[in-house]
Amino acid sequence: MRPPKASIIISVYNRFDFLQLVLAGLEMQTEQDFEVIISDDGSGEEFVQQLEQLSAHSPLRLQHRWHADDGFRKNQILNTSVRAATGAQLIFLDGDCIPHPEFVAEHLAHGGAGRCLAGRRIDISARLTRKLTPDAIRQGILQKPGTMLGQLNDFLLRRTFHFMNGFYVSSPILRRYFNRKDRGLLGANFSVMKADLEVINGFDERYTAPTFGEDSDVEFRLRLIGIKIIPVLNIAVAYHCHHKLLPRPEVSKALYEQVVREGMAFTPHGLVRQ
Repeated sequence: MRPPKASIIISVYNRFDFLQLVLAGLEMQTEQDFEVIISDDGSGEEFVQQLEQLSAHSPLRLQHRWHADDGFRKNQILNTSVRAATGAQLIFLDGDCIPHPEFVAEHLAHGGAGRCLAGRRIDISARLTRKLTPDAIRQGILQKPGTMLGQLNDFLLRRTFHFMNGFYVSSPILRRYFNRKDRGLLGANFSVMKADLEVINGFDERYTAPTFGEDSDVEFRLRLIGIKIIPVLNIAVAYHCHHKLLPRPEVSKALYEQVVREGMAFTPHGLVRQ
């Protein structure tokens, strides 16, 4: 079997309810030449069993990469997933971010050697999140005008955030306008060629707390080797399910600042241990 055009790597930790929605969104992609790697930072036995049952009947090409729960080791399991990936382009999604139907097609259309695509997400409200089911996703609930009107109302009530990120635009003029500014990389929605990520030796596994590491660190080191960070706001659209915010410890920020001071693109704590 020839390799797929892309490997979609989905970071998860429990929350099978959210993952079901993400996978339903992937079933509805206009571009289907991809594999899906569930990059699992130690989800429990119930999650694993549910995923096995879903995989047996899913139309998607699924594989599950898992390690035991030993604290926040997202970057370590991401490297495991990257090593397993057979697609030339790696598309990274969080397990609570549902892709727009054109999501994969747009990442493939705009990606390529020397390019890292930086997408964004709309943070949908708790009210809408509770309404979502896999079947509703397959029926396009998130793209319906009535749904977006409801999210505008929730935005005005400060229950939805980054509302404008939820609009998919096809006009070349609007695309250029919305992406006229440089934007940083967001770990929940970005893509890069596997060969380019291998040059910097993947993700730095020293990051053992959320908020820095799989995005800011990788962006900095990719830029050091000349990779262009290309914003794809309102092009590669994702819908972030509502949940409680994670704590934001400072330890990861301190490590990132050290990486910036050292200015080394290649991490010895990555895909290949030095």
